Amino acid sequence: MTNESAVDRYLAELRAKLGSLTLAEREEILREIAAHIRDSAEESGGNIDAVLGRLGPAEKLAAEYRDGLLIRRASRSISPLLLLRGALRLATKGFFGGLVFFCGMFGYVLGGGLILTAFMKVFLPEHTGIWIDGSRIVSSGTLFPAPGPPAREVLGYWYIPIALTAGALLLIATTWAIRLCLRTSRFCQAVLSSGAGRVAVPVLMLALLGAISVHSAWPQRLPVTRANHPVDETICGFPHLNG
Repeated sequence: MTNESAVDRYLAELRAKLGSLTLAEREEILREIAAHIRDSAEESGGNIDAVLGRLGPAEKLAAEYRDGLLIRRASRSISPLLLLRGALRLATKGFFGGLVFFCGMFGYVLGGGLILTAFMKVFLPEHTGIWIDGSRIVSSGTLFPAPGPPAREVLGYWYIPIALTAGALLLIATTWAIRLCLRTSRFCQAVLSSGAGRVAVPVLMLALLGAISVHSAWPQRLPVTRANHPVDETICGFPHLNG
């Protein structure tokens, strides 16, 4: 097999494996690979087999290009579905991608949950809100059954705008955080795969777990000035509308 036929066969196989991409994307990739093969062959004295060997199988190279294009497309999008697809594809490449996908899912679920509970407050006002017992937060969200005395719900219908605002802000922050991570994924993957990264990641994870444990054990308190008395007619300056 001549060098030219070997290159043509490799490019034909690569074109077939890139079938899910647009025609323009496929042709751009093929031109780039053909130019790379030609330049590398000139530097190596015309050893095409060595150049193709360094490129690896056409199927693997095509998968890398598909992943890269999906991640690049997701990094410019505001669609949660496309962003999570890009993060999931990045998760197959290392720890950083898995962290991005997990945090993205957590942010979208939490933000969407807050917005959902805001609408649930309209139909199930007695089961949705934030309950405190004295100065300690007992629970929040939509609960069946709702916490009973001595716990009391403190926001009333003001829970709706607060939950909508918090949920929307969390969705926006999650979207932009995933976009930033996808755009900087190569650099972050390189840092985490380095010696310093392998040491820093376990230390940061232990610190995070420690902070969560301390927060869980620490009593959650609200700045309620008359905690042991009946609920005032106003809460934080707003009328208490829930009964």
